[in-house]
Amino acid sequence: MSSPVYALNLFDIADKNEYLAYARRSVAAVREHGGRVVALGKFRELVVGEITPRSVMIVVEWESREAFEGYRNDPALADLHPHREKGTQQYIWHLFDKLEDLRPILK
Repeated sequence: MSSPVYALNLFDIADKNEYLAYARRSVAAVREHGGRVVALGKFRELVVGEITPRSVMIVVEWESREAFEGYRNDPALADLHPHREKGTQQYIWHLFDKLEDLRPILK
């Protein structure tokens, strides 16, 4: 059985109308593919780090990597993803394995 993954989405809005077209459908589509939004955020301040800040943060928990890929590759959503691509810029999309604690990393 595959374990859950978190998708960290960081981006700036490039075209509000395009992103709204994505947002109107994406919540239901994410849910239908085994994902759920667990955090939304607006950039506040850079404390430490080299990454260029993005104005929006979204964290989605997916049932598995396969569920995430199902969302990305579903032919029924082929017309949805271009709205995200046109509506955003400086997009970062990273996947993280879900951990109960840091022991696997600290071994």
